[in-house]
Parts: sequence; C-alpha cells; structure tokens
Amino acid sequence: MTTLPSKAGTKGVPRAARERQVLAAATEEFGRQGYEATTIAAIAARVGVTKPLLHQYFGSKQDLYLACLDPVGDRLLNAVRAAMAEPDTGAAPTHLRVLGALFTALDGQREAWFVLYDATLPPDSDAAQRAAYYRGAIDDLAAIGSADLLHTAGSTDPLDADALKYAWRGLCTALVRWWINHPDQSPEAMTRRCARIFAAGRSIGSPEGDRA
Repeated sequence: MTTLPSKAGTKGVPRAARERQVLAAATEEFGRQGYEATTIAAIAARVGVTKPLLHQYFGSKQDLYLACLDPVGDRLLNAVRAAMAEPDTGAAPTHLRVLGALFTALDGQREAWFVLYDATLPPDSDAAQRAAYYRGAIDDLAAIGSADLLHTAGSTDPLDADALKYAWRGLCTALVRWWINHPDQSPEAMTRRCARIFAAGRSIGSPEGDRA
C-alpha cells in the first residue's frame, strides 16, 4: 500500500510533487475500489487536499482516472513488448518472461493492474475506450504468444489460441490478486513460483502424471 504524507496538501508543497501524490493515491483507490466506487472526496482526504484543488489540477473524476490509466497502460504494454522481444540464448520461456516483466512493472503499485482491468467503467465513456485500447494491445501480444505456444505443441486450431488468450488474461489477474494479498513476495519470487506451478501443471497433464 502506498503511504502518503498526512500534510501532503499543505501550503508550500510544489505543484508537481502534489500531483504525484494525488496520482499515487488515485491509482491505488481506483485499483482497490474500482472506478464506480471511487470518489474524489476519498482521494482528496488521503492526500490531505480539498476536492476543489483536485478538480483544479485534474478536472473531473474521469480526467483523473485517465491521468492514472495512461502511465499504467504504457508501463504494462511496454513491459510485455520488451519481454516478447527476441530472447537471448538460454532465456526463460516467453510466458515466464512476460509474467516476470508484469510483476516488475507493477512492483510498488500492484493495484494498478485493476485500474486497467476495471469492470465498473461507464460503458462507451472515454475512460472505457482508453482502457479497452490498452487491453486490446496487450491481448494482441497475448494472441501472438498463445499461437506460438500452441504451434510448438502441435496445435493449429485458431480457437485454441483464442481460448488460451482469454485464459491467460484471467490467470494474470488471479496471480496479481494473490500477489496483492502477499506483499512480502517479490517479483522474482513470484516468477519462480509461476515456473514451479507451470512445471507441476505439465506433469499433471502428462501420461506419467495420469498414472500417479
């Protein structure tokens, strides 16, 4: 959880610093509570400023959400792109590189995942459309990874790849939710845990696992 100074909004704090404090608090509120349940009043109270000041700096609640979303979306999208780049010899499999990159990108602000994957955004709003852009871009990368993985396993059915893409999003969401509840776990520890879980999954699905 992000800890903010109780006097963050007192006179003399530079505007840039105060804006960073607001964005940190707002990102956590949106991620923990969801867009619908988050209020400007709650964010202002956390930072120690007034609602009019937040409106002066960021505009409406949707404007503030977008100010939180864009850096989160860019950070996660760039992390996935970098992880899917051509690996060095001996590098971890792509799915583990992607998970490691996501955990690293979210470290220190884990609730940010749920800013992007927020089911309470008003339909057809600018907020929903912008979040959908980032989710779509990440899904496109996941689709490429899913198709490559299934091709390696001998499957060429496009519906298999589509199903795996959606399963991957759900898996990432579940892992981040678990991670939030275990704050002592580092990104490296989470990546190693995932490697063990995937290895166990492969053994369960193997003929030897069926006979066990």
